[in-house]
Amino acid sequence: MEPKYPKVKVRLSGEDGNVFSIIGRVVHALKRAGEEAAAQEFQAKAFSAHSYDEVLSLCMATVTTS
Repeated sequence: MEPKYPKVKVRLSGEDGNVFSIIGRVVHALKRAGEEAAAQEFQAKAFSAHSYDEVLSLCMATVTTS
């Protein structure tokens, strides 16, 4: 499945695995790509997620991860 913003790339492996750090990296990457509204939407969804796995799934559905 192709992420919603495939040109936005975020490295997850080998980085801080803290959920807030992950959310911050995705939000920052979206903002750098000029997708301010998408960053706000992602952040709201991520903070309302019920699990770490749900946040990771949201990341992969939103941006290209590695």
